[in-house]
Amino acid sequence: MAVGLTVEEGKSLMRQYCNFQERCHKDVRTKGLGLGFRGENLEEIIAAMISEGLLDEERYARALARGKFRNNYWGRIKIIHALKQHAIPEYCIKKALTEIAEDDYQATLKKLIAAKQKTISSSLKDQQKLITYLLQKGFEYESIQSALLMER
Repeated sequence: MAVGLTVEEGKSLMRQYCNFQERCHKDVRTKGLGLGFRGENLEEIIAAMISEGLLDEERYARALARGKFRNNYWGRIKIIHALKQHAIPEYCIKKALTEIAEDDYQATLKKLIAAKQKTISSSLKDQQKLITYLLQKGFEYESIQSALLMER
């Protein structure tokens, strides 16, 4: 814990923290608490980050959704859970999901199916493994089923 930091020093540290990558309110609050800020001082720092445009829940949610979908190939369910873990409001979650085009979503699902099918047999047990894998990636069961039917 950093002892003796002024609010201005805290704001400076938080500016660097927020400039490095997109952050949500929960991340900044946790970092502020770690630096030893409490109560009104912490709220002042968070308010400053918001007013300076460094902290925006909707922008954070959209960036997380885009990144997790494009880089990690996560489905909507897993993205929603990740956003909820960061205490993102429901409105922002809905906005974030608009970042994923339905065509891209279906194409990614088909790509994951094709890649996984190369490593497994066509047995019923392996098909269950494929479905489980896709569910763990956060894709909806109905989407998985319709994509698998199209593959046949």
